[in-house]
Amino acid sequence: MGILKSLFGSKSNKQPYDLSDLKVDMHSHLIPGIDDGSQSMEETIGMLLRFIELGYQKVITTPHIMQDHYPNTPEIINRGLENVREEIKKLNIPISIEAAAEYYFDEFLFEKIKNKEILTFGENYVLFEFSFVSKPHSIDQLIFDFKTNNYNPILAHYERYPYLFDDGMNYVQTLRDKGLKIQMNLNSLTGHYGKLIQKQAEMLIDHKLVDFVGTDCHRIEHLSILEENLKGEYFHKLADLDLLNRKLS
Repeated sequence: MGILKSLFGSKSNKQPYDLSDLKVDMHSHLIPGIDDGSQSMEETIGMLLRFIELGYQKVITTPHIMQDHYPNTPEIINRGLENVREEIKKLNIPISIEAAAEYYFDEFLFEKIKNKEILTFGENYVLFEFSFVSKPHSIDQLIFDFKTNNYNPILAHYERYPYLFDDGMNYVQTLRDKGLKIQMNLNSLTGHYGKLIQKQAEMLIDHKLVDFVGTDCHRIEHLSILEENLKGEYFHKLADLDLLNRKLS
């Protein structure tokens, strides 16, 4: 066994995957006090410093917009962004930060799309999420509405919806063919959300059906978990994917 390890190496001897390969994180919750992410400017700055240590050049933070729980508006988010930028400038922290949102798919989202009340990033990308409990109706209509209003939709953490895997990988490809981009949480590869979610994330990578990856960072512990697991096989497979994070810098 020792000879085999010396010839072929082992997982334990792998170098950690270098997150600077991604350049940009496009899913996080860093604006203080407006959702279930950072609750203070001190906490936000601490997380941004960890992002720098991990090799990121830029963070696009995406606070929740959820009618009943986090009724954020573009004005609230942009005001919070400016406060963070002022603090970064004051402390001379070398990282760029932008803001968009993570929209919850409910009956109010269609109206926001129609009224052009959507925060975007990059090539008019918009991040949204589903319920974790049951498959929503009108998925095709939602994608159609996004596309006809010149938005490029990204479904957040696809691997965390077990019901979407009932039809296998063909369904993922069908959605992508209709214009939907797929985002995967990096910590899904660590087992942080459970073994089922980890397996589903690995399947997406194996079939090269991931367009974006994100930390979905809510607190600094999420970055610590990520850092501790970067030697994993599937993190190294990210280097072979045509991830769009690299084009956001």
